[in-house]
Parts: sequence; structure tokens; C-alpha cells
Amino acid sequence: MKKETQEAMAQFISEWQESPIKAKASFLQFKKHLEAKAGVILDFIPRAGLTYSLRAVHENQKKKELFVMVDVIEDDPRWLSVCFYGEMINDPDELGDYVPEGLLGEDAVCFDLDEENEALARYIETRIDDACASAAKG
Repeated sequence: MKKETQEAMAQFISEWQESPIKAKASFLQFKKHLEAKAGVILDFIPRAGLTYSLRAVHENQKKKELFVMVDVIEDDPRWLSVCFYGEMINDPDELGDYVPEGLLGEDAVCFDLDEENEALARYIETRIDDACASAAKG
């Protein structure tokens, strides 16, 4: 991640006041999980007043721009929408929402964390693992 991007994300995180739904804690959990993965490159795209996107791509990926997008939705309180390309993950419990053309114009599966839910956060981490493994194949 570029230095100015890191600084923008650090500022965003430091100014973010946690809410009862613990969206900030979940965002930091996903960020840490992604940072621990070999070959993963992160980007942060702030769109003040709309969303703040943490995007991950694997260095081996050739066909897609990312494998997961963790969006902080600017609302009161803020909440998370975590989206994957539909073909890159399994959703055995069908907890995600299928969104036609929902991720950069391609079909997606998105998970909304709009309440504190540690079980769903762990489930999403497993989907991150699926997507990362798929992305690592190129």
C-alpha cells in the first residue's frame, strides 16, 4: 500500500468512533486477517460521505482487480458490507446476498454486518480464505 494511502487509512481509523454494533472492531479484524496472508496487497479507497473501501488483491491474480472488498458504509451507525466475486467463494450456509453485477460490474456475494455478530464475522473470514485461495491460483 502506498504511504499516502496508509496514512489516509490510519487517519480514518483513528477518527472513527466505535458504535454498539462494533463495526470498527470487525473492520480491524478483517484488515488484520488480510495483512497476515502471504501475497496479499491491500488498497484503501475513501469516498467521504459514501463508503471507505478496503480492497485486497493477490499478487498472482491476473483476471480480477481484487478478491474481497470490505466497505464501510457511511451511515449512523457505520456498518460493513463485505463483497466477493460469486465464483470465488462458497457460501454453504447461504448467509450472503447474491448481487447481480454488484462488484465492479460482476456478480457478487455480499455479507452485511449491521449488528454485532462474531459468528458472522468468523464466517466472513472463512470466505476471505476461500477467495484468497482462489485468487492465488491466478
